[in-house]
Amino acid sequence: MEELQAVLGYHFTDPKLLIRALTHGSVGYEAQRRHEDNQRLEFLGDAVLQLVLTEMLYTRLDSADEGTLTKIRSQLVSTKAFSQVAQRINLGHHLIMGRGEVANGGRQRDNTLADAIEAIAGAIHLDGGIEATRAFAQRHFAGDLELLSHNPMEENPKGQLQEMLQAISTRSPSYQVTQESGPDHAKHFETRVTWHDVILGRGEGRSKKEAEVSAATEALKNMPALGELQAIAKGNYRATEKTIIGCEQAGKKVGQG
Repeated sequence: MEELQAVLGYHFTDPKLLIRALTHGSVGYEAQRRHEDNQRLEFLGDAVLQLVLTEMLYTRLDSADEGTLTKIRSQLVSTKAFSQVAQRINLGHHLIMGRGEVANGGRQRDNTLADAIEAIAGAIHLDGGIEATRAFAQRHFAGDLELLSHNPMEENPKGQLQEMLQAISTRSPSYQVTQESGPDHAKHFETRVTWHDVILGRGEGRSKKEAEVSAATEALKNMPALGELQAIAKGNYRATEKTIIGCEQAGKKVGQG
């Protein structure tokens, strides 16, 4: 624990919080009994990291508009980015998990590593407060933020959306034309983009491609938090009206939760 805390740049007053943050759900599964794992801390850490990283972006890129900030944040706050941080500090070596999970490559799995980074952020927040979490984010994400600041992303909303979602699930976003109107020389298309049967955005344009780009842009602008996206991918998400566009699934309303 001392070695890891030195790398994290934070020493816990309550070391049990760090142990819980490192404990994978496979421990309880293999033991066939209730065992504290890092899922609740992951939930908290997701929200806290969203806040402090958004704050870092806002402060550093003081001339960027909302759309640019949203696009950069989608790369900074992602499974891929979190897992890269975990790999840099060799976090997989410290994870506590079942033997079967270890044998199946759990220590190198991107989703597992990203979840552990979130859980550690949640544990630091409980142990030391928001300032400690902010210092953790500054220490481990400043380089990524610097890189993104000097290498602006291309204006490719569909590509950005696909890359972001495929970092969480192998399923790609899907585009459907919901309405087509107008004469042949002046067509108007309305499109929606869905992922795991949840509508993420809608758009319109004079061609199918233009409408799809518009839908992807709206999806990026109103993107749910990482934890919500992971819940969608697992099929156990319940939306409220302030999260998924229109609080809808393709073909039916999402239950309130």
